[in-house]
Amino acid sequence: FLVLVFYLVMMYSDYTGYPFPTAPPVDPFAKIRVDDCGKTKGCFRYGKPGCNADTCDYFLSYRRIGADVEFELSADTDGWVAVGFSSDKKMGGDDVMACVHDDNGRVRIHHFYNVGQWAKEIQRNPARDEEGVFENNRVTCRFKRPVYVPREETIVDLHLSWYYLFAWGPAIQGSITRHDIDSPPVSERVVSIYKYEDIFMPSAAYQTFSSPFCLLLIVALTFYLLMGTP
Repeated sequence: FLVLVFYLVMMYSDYTGYPFPTAPPVDPFAKIRVDDCGKTKGCFRYGKPGCNADTCDYFLSYRRIGADVEFELSADTDGWVAVGFSSDKKMGGDDVMACVHDDNGRVRIHHFYNVGQWAKEIQRNPARDEEGVFENNRVTCRFKRPVYVPREETIVDLHLSWYYLFAWGPAIQGSITRHDIDSPPVSERVVSIYKYEDIFMPSAAYQTFSSPFCLLLIVALTFYLLMGTP
């Protein structure tokens, strides 16, 4: 009987021209645009001068969309990448959003609250419209979060200005571990979601040569080599 039903369905499909339904296509992760930085969204880049969302050690962007703020994060890691909203430049008492790469290859958005140097996961997660991808040893994600939230210790109002803490590191079975570097970068001043800037922060490998003393030393050495020794 089942064979007969299957045969009739196949015949009906052939005669009517209606094939069996297929799964809808999955939209690929939209590439992060850096040419919008400082114009229609604010950006922070940490790493090599001139890096973008695919090459920076760490990248973050934010922009207002109605009653939400859309965040884009990317980092050179196979584990997690996060941003923290802090009233100071120190870890502790911070609202944190993290994109975590799990053992199934998925990237999910988690909400944490820093208790001292320890990140405690909070079940109430303000993220929505989340998406993420792990490619080329990078964790990249995009999500929205409301500007205004009911008063709660673990979730800050984004219409206020906060210092942004930037961190990334490895994960074990979908759980975050200590960040990759001992002193993760932090915004020099409080960040307003109503002001779009494109801010670059050199990583440790490039900070030495950016100091005025080192630049002066390089100029002096170059002059010495050009002039030659007496």
